[in-house]
Amino acid sequence: MEYEIKGSVLQSLEVRLNAGEAIYTERGGMAWMTEGIDMATSGKGGLGKMIGRALSGESLFLTTYTAKANGAMITFTPEAPGKIIDFRLEAGNSIIAQKDAFMCAQDSVDLAMHFRKKLGAGIFGGEGFILQKLTGPGIAFVEISGEVIEYNLKPGQKLKIDTGHIAMYEPTVDYDIQMVKGVTNMLFGGEGLFLATLTGPGKVWLQTMPISNLASRIAAYIPRSG
Repeated sequence: MEYEIKGSVLQSLEVRLNAGEAIYTERGGMAWMTEGIDMATSGKGGLGKMIGRALSGESLFLTTYTAKANGAMITFTPEAPGKIIDFRLEAGNSIIAQKDAFMCAQDSVDLAMHFRKKLGAGIFGGEGFILQKLTGPGIAFVEISGEVIEYNLKPGQKLKIDTGHIAMYEPTVDYDIQMVKGVTNMLFGGEGLFLATLTGPGKVWLQTMPISNLASRIAAYIPRSG
Protein backbone atom coordinates (compact mmCIF):
# COMPACT_ATOMS: atom_id res chain seq x y z
CA MET A 1 0.00 0.00 0.00
CA GLU A 2 1.19 3.50 -0.88
CA TYR A 3 -0.40 6.76 0.24
CA GLU A 4 -0.03 10.52 0.09
CA ILE A 5 -1.53 13.21 2.31
CA LYS A 6 -2.30 16.25 0.15
CA GLY A 7 -3.21 19.85 0.98
CA SER A 8 -2.69 22.04 4.03
CA VAL A 9 -5.90 23.12 5.79
CA LEU A 10 -8.47 20.98 3.94
CA GLN A 11 -6.39 17.86 3.38
CA SER A 12 -7.11 14.64 1.53
CA LEU A 13 -5.64 11.15 1.83
CA GLU A 14 -4.94 9.35 -1.45
CA VAL A 15 -4.28 5.62 -1.07
CA ARG A 16 -3.07 3.28 -3.80
CA LEU A 17 -3.69 -0.42 -3.26
CA ASN A 18 -2.29 -3.52 -4.92
CA ALA A 19 -4.46 -6.53 -5.69
CA GLY A 20 -5.79 -8.11 -2.48
CA GLU A 21 -4.89 -5.18 -0.23
CA ALA A 22 -7.73 -3.69 1.84
CA ILE A 23 -8.48 -0.58 3.87
CA TYR A 24 -11.54 0.15 6.00
CA THR A 25 -13.25 3.32 7.14
CA GLU A 26 -16.37 4.51 8.93
CA ARG A 27 -19.59 4.59 6.93
CA GLY A 28 -19.51 7.47 4.42
CA GLY A 29 -15.76 8.08 4.83
CA MET A 30 -14.78 7.57 1.19
CA ALA A 31 -14.67 10.63 -1.11
CA TRP A 32 -13.77 9.11 -4.53
CA MET A 33 -12.10 6.05 -6.03
CA THR A 34 -11.12 4.43 -9.30
CA GLU A 35 -12.57 1.25 -10.78
CA GLY A 36 -11.24 -2.07 -9.56
CA ILE A 37 -12.13 -1.74 -5.88
CA ASP A 38 -14.71 -3.94 -4.12
CA MET A 39 -16.78 -2.30 -1.35
CA ALA A 40 -18.21 -4.33 1.55
CA THR A 41 -20.06 -2.87 4.57
CA SER A 42 -20.33 -4.95 7.74
CA GLY A 43 -20.43 -4.89 11.53
CA LYS A 44 -16.73 -5.90 11.59
CA GLY A 45 -16.03 -7.69 14.84
CA GLY A 46 -19.57 -8.46 15.94
CA LEU A 47 -22.14 -6.78 18.18
CA GLY A 48 -19.73 -5.95 20.99
CA LYS A 49 -17.34 -4.14 18.68
CA MET A 50 -20.25 -2.32 17.00
CA ILE A 51 -21.53 -0.97 20.32
CA GLY A 52 -18.02 0.05 21.36
CA ARG A 53 -17.51 1.96 18.11
CA ALA A 54 -20.83 3.75 18.54
CA LEU A 55 -19.89 4.81 22.08
CA SER A 56 -16.49 6.07 20.87
CA GLY A 57 -18.00 8.30 18.19
CA GLU A 58 -17.90 6.05 15.10
CA SER A 59 -20.65 4.42 13.07
CA LEU A 60 -21.98 0.96 13.91
CA PHE A 61 -20.98 -0.29 10.48
CA LEU A 62 -17.60 -0.04 8.76
CA THR A 63 -16.85 -0.27 5.05
CA THR A 64 -13.89 -2.24 3.71
CA TYR A 65 -12.43 -1.45 0.29
CA THR A 66 -10.43 -4.27 -1.36
CA ALA A 67 -8.41 -3.81 -4.55
CA LYS A 68 -8.97 -6.29 -7.39
CA ALA A 69 -6.01 -5.02 -9.41
CA ASN A 70 -2.69 -3.28 -8.77
CA GLY A 71 -2.71 0.51 -8.59
CA ALA A 72 -6.34 0.98 -7.56
CA MET A 73 -6.80 4.42 -5.98
CA ILE A 74 -9.16 5.59 -3.23
CA THR A 75 -9.33 9.00 -1.54
CA PHE A 76 -10.61 9.93 1.91
CA THR A 77 -11.33 13.44 3.20
CA PRO A 78 -11.83 14.72 6.78
CA GLU A 79 -15.06 16.09 8.24
CA ALA A 80 -13.56 19.43 9.36
CA PRO A 81 -10.54 21.65 8.61
CA GLY A 82 -7.44 20.20 10.19
CA LYS A 83 -4.73 17.60 9.77
CA ILE A 84 -4.51 13.95 8.76
CA ILE A 85 -1.92 11.98 10.75
CA ASP A 86 -0.56 8.57 9.78
CA PHE A 87 0.69 5.91 12.19
CA ARG A 88 2.70 2.79 11.38
CA LEU A 89 1.78 0.58 14.30
CA GLU A 90 3.80 -2.52 15.13
CA ALA A 91 2.00 -5.64 16.33
CA GLY A 92 0.49 -4.89 19.75
CA ASN A 93 1.36 -1.19 19.69
CA SER A 94 -1.54 1.21 20.28
CA ILE A 95 -2.52 4.86 20.16
CA ILE A 96 -5.39 6.42 22.12
CA ALA A 97 -7.39 9.14 20.36
CA GLN A 98 -10.35 11.40 21.00
CA LYS A 99 -13.85 10.46 19.91
CA ASP A 100 -14.46 10.44 16.16
CA ALA A 101 -10.73 10.79 15.33
CA PHE A 102 -10.50 7.54 13.34
CA MET A 103 -10.38 8.06 9.58
CA CYS A 104 -9.30 4.76 8.00
CA ALA A 105 -6.81 1.93 8.47
CA GLN A 106 -5.40 -1.21 6.95
CA ASP A 107 -7.59 -4.23 7.55
CA SER A 108 -5.07 -5.63 10.08
CA VAL A 109 -5.50 -2.65 12.47
CA ASP A 110 -7.97 -3.10 15.33
CA LEU A 111 -10.33 -0.23 16.22
CA ALA A 112 -11.76 -0.52 19.71
CA MET A 113 -13.34 1.47 22.51
CA HIS A 114 -10.99 2.75 25.23
CA PHE A 115 -12.47 3.27 28.70
CA ARG A 116 -10.98 5.79 31.13
CA LYS A 117 -10.60 4.06 34.46
CA LYS A 118 -10.39 7.21 36.58
CA LEU A 119 -13.82 8.55 37.52
CA GLY A 120 -12.74 12.21 37.62
CA ALA A 121 -11.05 12.06 34.23
CA GLY A 122 -14.12 10.46 32.70
CA ILE A 123 -16.65 12.92 34.10
CA PHE A 124 -14.68 16.15 33.69
CA GLY A 125 -12.14 15.21 31.01
CA GLY A 126 -13.91 16.83 28.09
CA GLU A 127 -14.63 13.71 26.00
CA GLY A 128 -16.25 11.55 28.66
CA PHE A 129 -15.25 8.03 29.63
CA ILE A 130 -14.99 6.62 26.11
CA LEU A 131 -12.11 7.17 23.68
CA GLN A 132 -10.78 5.26 20.67
CA LYS A 133 -7.91 2.79 20.68
CA LEU A 134 -6.09 1.76 17.51
CA THR A 135 -3.84 -1.29 17.76
CA GLY A 136 -1.41 -2.66 15.18
CA PRO A 137 -0.02 -4.21 13.14
CA GLY A 138 -0.67 -1.89 10.22
CA ILE A 139 -1.04 1.68 9.07
CA ALA A 140 -3.82 3.82 10.54
CA PHE A 141 -4.95 7.37 9.82
CA VAL A 142 -6.68 9.83 12.14
CA GLU A 143 -8.15 13.28 11.49
CA ILE A 144 -7.58 16.14 13.93
CA SER A 145 -9.29 19.54 13.73
CA GLY A 146 -7.01 22.59 13.62
CA GLU A 147 -3.22 22.39 13.67
CA VAL A 148 -1.46 19.62 15.60
CA ILE A 149 1.29 20.22 18.17
CA GLU A 150 3.39 17.27 19.37
CA TYR A 151 5.18 16.86 22.70
CA ASN A 152 7.37 14.00 23.89
CA LEU A 153 7.03 13.91 27.68
CA LYS A 154 9.84 12.54 29.82
CA PRO A 155 9.07 10.23 32.79
CA GLY A 156 7.24 12.29 35.40
CA GLN A 157 6.99 15.38 33.19
CA LYS A 158 3.53 16.98 33.36
CA LEU A 159 1.54 19.08 30.94
CA LYS A 160 -1.66 20.91 31.99
CA ILE A 161 -4.17 21.30 29.15
CA ASP A 162 -7.65 22.61 28.51
CA THR A 163 -9.43 19.28 28.06
CA GLY A 164 -10.77 19.90 24.55
CA HIS A 165 -7.27 20.33 23.12
CA ILE A 166 -6.16 16.73 23.77
CA ALA A 167 -6.20 14.90 20.45
CA MET A 168 -4.16 11.74 21.09
CA TYR A 169 -1.61 10.21 23.42
CA GLU A 170 0.40 7.04 23.80
CA PRO A 171 -0.85 4.44 26.31
CA THR A 172 2.20 5.05 28.53
CA VAL A 173 0.95 8.58 29.28
CA ASP A 174 -1.13 8.98 32.43
CA TYR A 175 -4.30 11.07 32.03
CA ASP A 176 -5.97 12.78 34.99
CA ILE A 177 -7.88 15.98 35.74
CA GLN A 178 -7.12 18.76 38.23
CA MET A 179 -9.37 21.47 39.58
CA VAL A 180 -8.36 25.05 38.74
CA LYS A 181 -7.10 26.82 41.85
CA GLY A 182 -8.69 30.07 43.03
CA VAL A 183 -12.36 31.08 43.00
CA THR A 184 -11.70 34.03 40.69
CA ASN A 185 -9.94 31.76 38.20
CA MET A 186 -12.87 29.31 38.32
CA LEU A 187 -15.53 31.95 37.77
CA PHE A 188 -13.83 34.36 35.39
CA GLY A 189 -10.81 32.57 33.92
CA GLY A 190 -12.75 31.18 30.96
CA GLU A 191 -11.09 27.75 31.18
CA GLY A 192 -13.80 25.97 33.17
CA LEU A 193 -13.37 24.29 36.55
CA PHE A 194 -10.89 21.63 35.47
CA LEU A 195 -7.70 21.19 33.48
CA ALA A 196 -6.34 17.89 32.21
CA THR A 197 -2.94 16.69 33.39
CA LEU A 198 -0.88 14.44 31.13
CA THR A 199 2.14 12.81 32.77
CA GLY A 200 4.96 11.14 30.86
CA PRO A 201 6.64 9.11 29.63
CA GLY A 202 5.16 9.19 26.16
CA LYS A 203 4.09 11.26 23.22
CA VAL A 204 1.01 13.50 23.11
CA TRP A 205 -0.70 15.28 20.23
CA LEU A 206 -2.66 18.48 20.93
CA GLN A 207 -5.11 20.26 18.61
CA THR A 208 -5.27 24.04 18.26
CA MET A 209 -8.96 24.21 17.31
CA PRO A 210 -11.31 21.65 18.92
CA ILE A 211 -14.35 21.16 16.71
CA SER A 212 -16.60 22.13 19.65
CA ASN A 213 -14.89 25.54 19.84
CA LEU A 214 -15.31 26.06 16.10
CA ALA A 215 -18.98 25.10 16.29
CA SER A 216 -19.66 27.52 19.15
CA ARG A 217 -18.00 30.40 17.27
CA ILE A 218 -20.05 29.70 14.14
CA ALA A 219 -23.25 29.38 16.20
CA ALA A 220 -22.73 32.89 17.58
CA TYR A 221 -23.18 34.32 14.05
CA ILE A 222 -26.28 32.31 13.12
CA PRO A 223 -29.44 34.47 13.32
CA ARG A 224 -31.99 33.21 15.82
CA SER A 225 -35.66 33.30 14.96
CA GLY A 226 -37.84 35.37 17.29
